[in-house]
Amino acid sequence: MSRVAVATTSQLAADAAREVAEVGGNAVDCALAAALLTINTEPGVCALGGSAFITIWRDGDDPVTIDGNVAVPGKGLADDERGLGTVEVTMNYGGGITTLVGPGSVAVPGTLAAIEKAWNHYGKASWRDIFAPTIRACRDGFPLSAACRYYLGYSGKLVFDRSKDGYNALHHADGTLLDSGDTVHIPHLADTLTAIADEGAHVFYEGEIAHVIADHCRGGQGALTRRDLSSYRAIERRPLLTGVGGWQLATNPPPAVGGAVLSAMLLACADLDIERWDSKALARLIAAQRACLDYRQKHLDLADDVGAAANTLIEAARGGRLLSRWTSASTVHTSVVDDAGNGCAVTASSGYGSGEMPPGTGLWLNNCLGEIELNRRGLDAGPPGVRLPSNMAPSVARRDGAVLAVGSPGADRITTALQQFLINYLQLGMPLAEAIAHPRVHVDTSGDEVLLKVEAGLDLPEVDLPVTEFPELVMYFGGVGAAVYDNAAGFDVGADPRREGGVFSPDA
Repeated sequence: MSRVAVATTSQLAADAAREVAEVGGNAVDCALAAALLTINTEPGVCALGGSAFITIWRDGDDPVTIDGNVAVPGKGLADDERGLGTVEVTMNYGGGITTLVGPGSVAVPGTLAAIEKAWNHYGKASWRDIFAPTIRACRDGFPLSAACRYYLGYSGKLVFDRSKDGYNALHHADGTLLDSGDTVHIPHLADTLTAIADEGAHVFYEGEIAHVIADHCRGGQGALTRRDLSSYRAIERRPLLTGVGGWQLATNPPPAVGGAVLSAMLLACADLDIERWDSKALARLIAAQRACLDYRQKHLDLADDVGAAANTLIEAARGGRLLSRWTSASTVHTSVVDDAGNGCAVTASSGYGSGEMPPGTGLWLNNCLGEIELNRRGLDAGPPGVRLPSNMAPSVARRDGAVLAVGSPGADRITTALQQFLINYLQLGMPLAEAIAHPRVHVDTSGDEVLLKVEAGLDLPEVDLPVTEFPELVMYFGGVGAAVYDNAAGFDVGADPRREGGVFSPDA
């Protein structure tokens, strides 16, 4: 049995990783198994028809990030056939969110391609072993998590009632929405996953499943075509590397923006010489968030060359120029390390969900093309095949004799949650659990007015921003999951108390 530590979205997913470890799976296999389970058993929060990034750093190798992000659809279509088939909905979730759903909001999904590429290059267990726990859970039924029930309370009727199979999966016979803990059975999903386990990702991108997905979207005036699916490829990229407190951190590179923003936030705070978060240190933290998120909004989100714009941001932070110059979607994550010194971090998203479930598949599709606050270019976001923006930043850090895998869900709070955890753990030397649970701040640039949102218990500085203080830790501020292996100290693992989570460690 492989010795691994796992931090993920649910205990069911952590148990899936342990099951794969018992048949000899390494950190990558276990991360993929847990990610597959949580992606397919968190209805509303995530789904297989979305996007994923996977950062892997094996002992003795260079780190890699596998880009399975969604892409702009529409290959083979005329211009006047694109930009159709959406419905605008406004939910009270998160204080009010407007998004586009329907077939026209669906971007080319990349999650499965990324998982298969990671397994082909870095896995050790069999493909069927990785899928087995998820297939069993979907065939037997699984409990609806509290996070899913909370989100579905806002989005159920507006988004996820759009398909007959989706409606049946989430409601009692009398039409009432399932409660937290009730058993979910998604029609046809176990059969679809079995076909993928038997035939590989090919059946999803070029086989019968691909045809059903594309034909469903085109039938609703969406732009996703069979050609989009058959030509999609996950891409192996060189991660961004940043030094933090004696560690080297590998995180998601451009064209995703999350890793660049996270790296810049960390570099802007690299010279903090503190033992705790006092008001002076928090002022620097808030200034770093504000500068980086402001730069992102003004320069990164609409950049023609995201790599060049990201490099400008990082170099400004590295050179100490950032704070003087620019001061003016739901996700799931899994982190796994093993005692061979390998680390794997997987973050996946399907946006707010399109509500579309092609008949007979059990697969909900993403609405990433319709995420207005993230995809600011709109439905015509570029030529078909171009990757959409992403906040996701799965990361692996390493120093002599130790490896850390970490990431977080939380939309635009992903980078700020990780920034604070990494400073807490890598720079301030807090114990892992304390570093995760420590109260956080977030500079919210999503609306017309910049706001500072904070959790109770911090020695806040005077700021020129409206402040919203939450009386306790809340899931708004992300859900960091981290696993570490140290040759001297062994394993440590932690899941965020702000969200439901599952962990497994041989030292627990």
